[in-house]
Amino acid sequence: MMKMFLGLVAILMMCPAHATAGFSFDDVIQKAQVLSKAPYQAPQPVTKFMREISYEAYQGIRFNPDRSLWKKTQSNFQVMFLPPGLFYTHPVTMNIIDAEGTRALSFSKNDFVFADPEVEKRVPADVGFAGFKLTFPLNQKNEQNQFVVFAGASYFRGVGKDNVFGISGRGLAIDTGLSSGEEFPAFTEFWLVRPSPDAKEMVVYGLLDSTSLTGAYQFTIFPGNPTKIKVKAQLFPRKNIELLGVAPLTSMFFYGENTPRPTGEWRREVHDSDGLQIHDGISDEWIWRPLLNPGTLEMDYFSTRKIQGFGLLQRDGKFSNYEDLGARYDKRPNAWVEAQGDWGQGNVVFVQLPTADETNDNIVAFWTPKEPVTPKTPLSLAYDVSFGNADIPQNPMGTVVNTFIGDGNRIGGGTAPNAYRVIVDFAGGRLSKLSSNASINGQVTALDDGEILEHFVEYNEQMKMWRLSILAKPSPQHQLHLRAFLNNEKTTLTETWTYRLPANNNILAKEKE
Repeated sequence: MMKMFLGLVAILMMCPAHATAGFSFDDVIQKAQVLSKAPYQAPQPVTKFMREISYEAYQGIRFNPDRSLWKKTQSNFQVMFLPPGLFYTHPVTMNIIDAEGTRALSFSKNDFVFADPEVEKRVPADVGFAGFKLTFPLNQKNEQNQFVVFAGASYFRGVGKDNVFGISGRGLAIDTGLSSGEEFPAFTEFWLVRPSPDAKEMVVYGLLDSTSLTGAYQFTIFPGNPTKIKVKAQLFPRKNIELLGVAPLTSMFFYGENTPRPTGEWRREVHDSDGLQIHDGISDEWIWRPLLNPGTLEMDYFSTRKIQGFGLLQRDGKFSNYEDLGARYDKRPNAWVEAQGDWGQGNVVFVQLPTADETNDNIVAFWTPKEPVTPKTPLSLAYDVSFGNADIPQNPMGTVVNTFIGDGNRIGGGTAPNAYRVIVDFAGGRLSKLSSNASINGQVTALDDGEILEHFVEYNEQMKMWRLSILAKPSPQHQLHLRAFLNNEKTTLTETWTYRLPANNNILAKEKE
């Protein structure tokens, strides 16, 4: 057992496993361990028709809410199911655990409503399940609201009260962003533990499988504001893994306030998340990195000695900044991962991929251990994933509200060729206790041989926040890489803003011929 996970193992041993009718998390762990000793066998795919079904046709296959699991008992928690097809290329086994024991759930086409009779005729009677949706009276007492979905590889999505679905969590990521290609572990079997009708929490077990490892998962799910999922996982590597992604989060960033608006777009911003937040326990530093839609793959490694939490947040919750009545990006949830126990040294890995539109998830963040992951080192993990409003991290520092960037050689920007004017607005936290004439300093650093030409701080009376203005110039053919925070004498007042702008951007104005 790897030294860095000893504290997590102790946590798992102190927490009794959920048990119903003789079945417990230990049984899933045993299944995963036995499976890891055998060669990997890919799940049996669904029929070609289901794999090649159109998006519209698949959307026309709807689960009938009246057939929801546990609906007849008017349970707080009810379950709806998804058929395989399109993105969901293989079925998963669904089991129910209750006082009568453990049994597999049978698929029935009668539980679904089909918009197209021809599609209904061609869907196999035994096509099976791709995943499930949990419902709960999240907003009103007598109304069932979908709040968690498990479907596709190891993906799951969640929302808090008043959110709409957006960002996704995953059970695990392997080699994300590497040239060797990403491996997608998948949940192949689930066990739904039946809660009491008036329960406020529910337990789900999952069996994960892939070429490189197997895993047993326990999800204890608490709907609310925020919705919290307490995760325990036991992983059994089959082979050495170059880049293991723990508690991965996947989101979308097309464009925002800190990027140019694509030609033809009328909306001011389009994104599911606008920044990466990291909290390291040893330094107690809070880091904020605005998201980008880069021209090429970008990867960042943030070193952590005792990670407390990380997440992808949608801090900008103003409808006027999106003006999208359909997508409602202003209501997209924030996702925050809180480590339980000491995970030891490692890195938060931040992957940004280019995307030409808003249909692709191009942002990934996860934690990876410093120590090598091998078949000799099974891993025990414990963490919480919360979905909800932007205050989930409970960051006590002043936080970044806006990041703007423009040409540093034009009116309003400056008179420095090949430089950038960067504006960072801070508010809240320790700043809220200061008067507007307080003496606030900006601590700004340029990395990668960049140069800070000027910087100053002023109070923005209109917005009731503090503005840091920076004029910076990257070294030739290098990225603009900056770090900054505000302080007052010896007191750090804000989180650390970090920014890395790729060299192949289109922010600087072209020189006139």
